This record gives sequence, structure tokens and C-alpha cells, in this order.
Amino acid sequence: QVQLVDSGGGLVQAGGSLRLSCAASGRTFSNYAMGWFRQAAGKEREFVARISWSGSNTYYADSVKGRFTISRDNAKNTVYLQMNSLKAEDTAVYYCYADRSGGPWQYDYWGQGTQVTVSS
Repeated sequence: QVQLVDSGGGLVQAGGSLRLSCAASGRTFSNYAMGWFRQAAGKEREFVARISWSGSNTYYADSVKGRFTISRDNAKNTVYLQMNSLKAEDTAVYYCYADRSGGPWQYDYWGQGTQVTVSS
């Protein structure tokens, strides 16, 4: 079992930056791919970014490419989402997830979410 705790959200002006963190419990963190989704009010949850277990492969939604960077520190059991050049449309609750499959993408564990609000 893996427990994920999201943090780092807040209120920021458009053009600003935030760094989200997702701290994981469990000894097998380094075996899991990790990622982030977000959900804006009244909208469906959407994929944001993903990082492989080793950190060597990353994937991004087109809407955040070039602005967001996902990274991980397996020694600290933590994955990060650095968000730069934030826009009002980035406002959402951000959720990290863990994928234990090692194969086709799946979403086995979720954090509780952290609110990001970007004022224009």
C-alpha cells in the first residue's frame, strides 16, 4: 500500500510560479511511475504530467509543455511539479498519483489534492 500526500498549492498571480510536492510512504516508491492530474471546477480530471520510475522518461499534456517540469527524488520518496508562467486556466485542484503496473498506464494510488489558484 502506498499513501500519497500532496502539498505546495496556493494563490499566485498570472506569470508566477509554484512547486507542488507529493510525498509517498512505502518502500516501493522507486518502483512506481508517478504523475499529476488536475481538476478545475465543473470540469473532468485531466492528465498533466508523468515520470517513469527512474526519472528518465517524462510526459506532459500539451497545455503545460514548456511551462511545467516533473521530477522525482527517490531517496526522499517525493515527486515534484514545478509550474512556471502560470495562467488563470491552470487553476485547479492538483492530484498526484502512483502507477505500480510497470506496463500500460494505470492509476493505482492518489493523493488528496492541493488547490492551485492563479489570479489574472
